[in-house]
Amino acid sequence: MTSTLLLSGCGVLGLDGNGTVTLQLVAADYGDSPATSSQHYWDDLARRFEAANPKIKVDVRVYSWNDIDARVAAMVKAGHSPDIVQTGGFADKVAANQLYPARDVLSMDTEANFLDVFNRAGEVLGTQYGIPFVSSSRTFFYNKTIFAKAGIAQPPASWADLKADAALIKAKVPGVTPYALPLGPEEAQAESMMWTMSGGGGLTDDAGVYTLDSKENQETFAWLKQNLVDPHLTYPDPGSVNRQTAFDDFAAGKVAMLNGHPALVQKAAQAKVDYGTAPIPRKDPATKDRTLGVADWMMAYTANGHRQQIRDFLNFAYTKDNTLAFDEQYNLLPVTQDTLDDMTNSGRHPDLKPFLDALPAASFYPLGDPAWDTVSGRLKTDIGKAVSDDPGPVLTGLQQFAETTSKKARGQ
Repeated sequence: MTSTLLLSGCGVLGLDGNGTVTLQLVAADYGDSPATSSQHYWDDLARRFEAANPKIKVDVRVYSWNDIDARVAAMVKAGHSPDIVQTGGFADKVAANQLYPARDVLSMDTEANFLDVFNRAGEVLGTQYGIPFVSSSRTFFYNKTIFAKAGIAQPPASWADLKADAALIKAKVPGVTPYALPLGPEEAQAESMMWTMSGGGGLTDDAGVYTLDSKENQETFAWLKQNLVDPHLTYPDPGSVNRQTAFDDFAAGKVAMLNGHPALVQKAAQAKVDYGTAPIPRKDPATKDRTLGVADWMMAYTANGHRQQIRDFLNFAYTKDNTLAFDEQYNLLPVTQDTLDDMTNSGRHPDLKPFLDALPAASFYPLGDPAWDTVSGRLKTDIGKAVSDDPGPVLTGLQQFAETTSKKARGQ
């Protein structure tokens, strides 16, 4: 699209002599090849927006997930801040005073259309800055063929059921890992959060205060060690196993049970695995079903002063036809009510129904903490030790690190 212009005479980025403003949009790539790159989606959307808004041009830049954050940081450092960025976390940008509040760049109708759970997850100290873009939730997957061979009639509802089913699978279906527990550095924070929630705890409390070493979490990781790891009902060293490995093993028929997200639906279907889904087993099945929600975010940067133009673009981008097209192309879950209604009721996505149903009540990472990315990084490298060693010191060390890092990030 159109290149961004800098007029030194007026100091305004993206304004030409005809009064045309150029917005710079930086987005993450959800495709896995040039043919499926998100560049195609954003270029098409930008062209249609420009046709309806001739005084606004959009310069689209799409980068891989491995590069986008570094690219944006370099642009900001060089004084060439983008206007709109679609990527992961936002709290560190809020701490650096770089973003507009969501209410400043969204119409009331657009803002009201977001599922409330995402609006809350996008807040920092009570003000929403993160604008949800796409989402995912988690559910429990099991291999029906392996279950039949082991004589298991239904998926486990409790931890006790899961342990009993895993023992049966180990005894009756040799060569299969009964439960995949990926606590390796790729996404250990996700598996940890799902297990702590199912045990009555969590990474934080309702106020967003870290509770990594809570009594409930200590008991959860002790249970995992004693009931899955030590009896060899999961991988020998979960801390070295990444989510991708667990997904690949499930698709290959080498794993009987695991927690997964919608991408595993496609992977299992392509591999012709006869799978089922169910709520994630809980320590006490009488407690409320809880699942992990994950979202990617849109952020509006203040540096260039293009609030109104950003607002016009975002209100266009979040119309149902546009959000539905992206979600369906990449098999992702929606963040807006009208798109959720369409995907739930259209009959086109029966395989996504468990994930869609879970969305409105999903729980999220502590995204409002500007130190979350740093804390998450330490979780990824260290939490696996909580099921290979005594979980107490591991969780205590993580708690101390989280508290110190969070206070420093908040300037306390």
